[in-house]
Amino acid sequence: MKHLEVIVLMVILLYCSCTPYKQVPYFQDLKRDSVVVEKFKNYTPLTLQPGDLLGINVTSLNHDADLIFDYSSSVSQTTGMGADRDPVVGYLIDQDGNIKLPIIGAVRASGYTTEEVSAMLESELKVYLSKPVVSVRIINFHISVLGDVGHPGSFTIQNEKITLPEALSLAGDLNTTAVRKNLLLVRETDSIRKYITIDLTSKNLFNSPYYYLKNNDIIYAQPNRVKVSTESGLLTKISIALSTLTFIGYLLVR
Repeated sequence: MKHLEVIVLMVILLYCSCTPYKQVPYFQDLKRDSVVVEKFKNYTPLTLQPGDLLGINVTSLNHDADLIFDYSSSVSQTTGMGADRDPVVGYLIDQDGNIKLPIIGAVRASGYTTEEVSAMLESELKVYLSKPVVSVRIINFHISVLGDVGHPGSFTIQNEKITLPEALSLAGDLNTTAVRKNLLLVRETDSIRKYITIDLTSKNLFNSPYYYLKNNDIIYAQPNRVKVSTESGLLTKISIALSTLTFIGYLLVR
């Protein structure tokens, strides 16, 4: 009888240590029996802010003059302290929201999109160049994914459009033991830090203003209590103790 009680207890412990299936799937309220079509209105182009590093490429009929404005050949910002500072190539938006270009001087960039800055620079450069074409992009766009994911880390984004699910896929997706209803997004804009809780089990994420990520966003996936207990060794110790009791119970009933 004692032997049976130990076995039952072990089965209960094993069951409790598993993550219920209903807590694992994403977008649970999304219909899967037909094609669902909906318009989305939650995407807006990124607006630049202080700290963004811009890559600016200029082409015109005055090719030699273009090189003056080419970020890859004429601009070298530096970061860090001491003689071993690493060069960072690009135009950095300063705390006043400006970038400083040769000849032109300070140009307002914060609060505008890269397309708007491109148009402004083309207008400014017409005085110096023949038919200038300017392309602007953020070259320090990155997001960080931490917590209970396959491969936590910081990821550089090559374009200005990335969604939350895409960011999670870069990090190897959430582990089964991650809490999907309590994903944390940390966002800093205009000297304001926001902490946003996101529920990945609901399709409402697709229409959320936080579906599309911004530069320097941080995503944290919280592990569930079972995983924390397992990694702390508690369940391992209990398992060993129960195995010992099972063996003792087996000897007693012989």
